[in-house]
Amino acid sequence: MRNVVRAGLGGSLLIALLSGCPKEKEGEPVTYSEAKQGLEEASASSQAADLTGSSIELSTSFTIGAAVKDAATELRTFIASQLPCADITLADAKLTVKYGAKPGNCTYHGHQFSGTHTIEVSRNDSEVHVDHTWTDLSNGIVKVTGTANVTWSAKDVSRRVVHELNWTRLRDGIQGTGKGDRTQRPLAGGIAEGFRVDGSRSWDGRAGHWDLAISGVEMRWADPVPQAGTYTLSTPKNKTLSLSFDRLDENRIQVTLASGEKSFKFVVARAGDVTDA
Repeated sequence: MRNVVRAGLGGSLLIALLSGCPKEKEGEPVTYSEAKQGLEEASASSQAADLTGSSIELSTSFTIGAAVKDAATELRTFIASQLPCADITLADAKLTVKYGAKPGNCTYHGHQFSGTHTIEVSRNDSEVHVDHTWTDLSNGIVKVTGTANVTWSAKDVSRRVVHELNWTRLRDGIQGTGKGDRTQRPLAGGIAEGFRVDGSRSWDGRAGHWDLAISGVEMRWADPVPQAGTYTLSTPKNKTLSLSFDRLDENRIQVTLASGEKSFKFVVARAGDVTDA
């Protein structure tokens, strides 16, 4: 039976919280201004993850069990049908995609792509392994360079994504370097709606190193932050922050940051703007 994979599971995760904060006593909770600043800066890393996640979703439509060369050929046809702007070359089971090289639509999941993306189908039998490399991938908001290994199977709707990324937000130059190992599953409404993720991420920014545990986080493609679930973050100052997410309406999500006995609530709009709850 022909089993066509559409397991697109990008990921758009809030992964950076404290940047440029003054030195604090160990165990002292974060302040309101630090929490808000961190949440605003986190949107840059979230936007980078969402961009690469969308390009991964674009690269999952082929028949499980076919030869890797055949899978890559099928994938080339699908990408061309979705993004006629792309110049696509195929060598064995490896595609090189240059977004925006041709006229026509270059938008997928709300992102207008530019830059280069290589996709190599390295295994396609009982398991599927696809390797991704991005060079200056951009949607006009962030620019991302990095790699990801993505694995799944015909029997399991979940997918594992192991990545390393460098990103720059174009409007303010905020940069970050991060890696992660996450398992992702479609939401109840299917992958067209979004995905649930569990796992971990870590990254280095201008303030130092963070580690993030991800539990039951639900992401929709159109949102800059999750709509449900919890993050537990270990900061460079040896503090622990808990982040929880609640959808207010179609365009707004409330984020609660808790540190010790303190908590702060913010509202994140679809465009990424952060305001007080």
